[in-house]
Amino acid sequence: MISWYKQHCLIINGLFITALTLVLYTLFGPIAAFALLLLPFAGFLAVKISTVFIIFFILFSYFRLHEAFVFLMPLKIPKMLALASLLGIAWHLFISKTLKPHWSSTHLIFVIWFAWLTVCVFSATNKGLAIEYWIGVLVKVFIMVFAISWWLTRFSHFSFVRLGIMISGVAVALVALNNKINGVGLVEGTRVTISREYRSQLGDPNDLSLVLMFPVSFLAAELFDSTANKYRRLFAAIGLMLTISGVIATQSRGGLLGIAAILSFFLYQKVKNPVVVAMFAGVGMLAMMVFAGIGDRQSGGAVESGVDESAMGRLYAWHAAINMAISNPLTGVGVDNFFVNYYFYSPHWDGKNHAVHSTWFQVLGETGFVGICIFLLLIASIYRSLSRVYCINALNYNDQVAVNANALKAGIIGFMVAGTFLTQAFTWPLYIILALTIALEKLTIQSNKE
Repeated sequence: MISWYKQHCLIINGLFITALTLVLYTLFGPIAAFALLLLPFAGFLAVKISTVFIIFFILFSYFRLHEAFVFLMPLKIPKMLALASLLGIAWHLFISKTLKPHWSSTHLIFVIWFAWLTVCVFSATNKGLAIEYWIGVLVKVFIMVFAISWWLTRFSHFSFVRLGIMISGVAVALVALNNKINGVGLVEGTRVTISREYRSQLGDPNDLSLVLMFPVSFLAAELFDSTANKYRRLFAAIGLMLTISGVIATQSRGGLLGIAAILSFFLYQKVKNPVVVAMFAGVGMLAMMVFAGIGDRQSGGAVESGVDESAMGRLYAWHAAINMAISNPLTGVGVDNFFVNYYFYSPHWDGKNHAVHSTWFQVLGETGFVGICIFLLLIASIYRSLSRVYCINALNYNDQVAVNANALKAGIIGFMVAGTFLTQAFTWPLYIILALTIALEKLTIQSNKE
């Protein structure tokens, strides 16, 4: 009786899928029908290799790979990866229960930060803009921080993440250098961009420099790791030169400062003399500025006497951020609301709104004095967590722990330095570093006990 029932269920399900496939084929064409047939297979993959989908979602979301390689845009890859990631998280968290949640003090501070951002969203002067950013970016960041910090439980996972970040950075750098050579999408005649005509995030030279600067810490960590495979170190050396060249092509002073800080961190590990490191950093920074041709920039170049227009624009924007925080000391003007409020708070108006061009002043203006305190506490908690990793690893040294800790510490140093001139408070780099740091600390403690 049971066998008969199962057979009839299979027949009915088969007929239903066949009928649905024919209807979709008739109404929407062969692509929709093909997608339906692939759906069970896609669901199976989302569950079996969830870690891969999550990592690819991070890479596509941050590096905007589908915008750098425009032939990928019609495929809607980030949305499909997001759905696969959510399916995998839900399955392993609530059904198979193979995803084991854990809690840390850094998690707690991050939750407090997200909660405060949510308050600032609903108290924003332009709530529609803030809510759109909250849904489109902040919620994804919140989910993925926990997913990454809980999911990466083996050093092989970290190796895959580092490799993905390095390859993605090199790929975007190659596109940037190609655009520079061929004069495609140049801003102010000299500053390189990617897919500017598609309104891509990479279409702003400062944002592009931020995207390219992030993998520098991972490439440098791989290069300076004497225990690494020689082929990976060779790739890291070539990739480091390409990504630095890409940042140079954007002519972003913030990006160059971030690179100088990252390389100084690794140089200090070898030299241990702060004076020598400072001299090398200064010379390196000047060399990169010369190669970048910043003196030829229309804004902030040598043609402008005194304090250049670019620097004055930043000073006016920072003044506006301070005025926003003074007028709204608790919540500021709201997340993603600096630009639309610039006119009302800036001491100087030249006929158009401007971006803040500073992570610290972005947080101050958009989340108030309370927000900047929580944000600084979050960064301090990441640094403290990495310090614990170094201390634990010193007791029982592990090369894998060291290379990952170095990459993350260099990343947070580069973030803090470049953040003075680049707007990156609510974008992926800080939160990827945060999630990887939590996961690395957990894994280091476990491996030290074994």
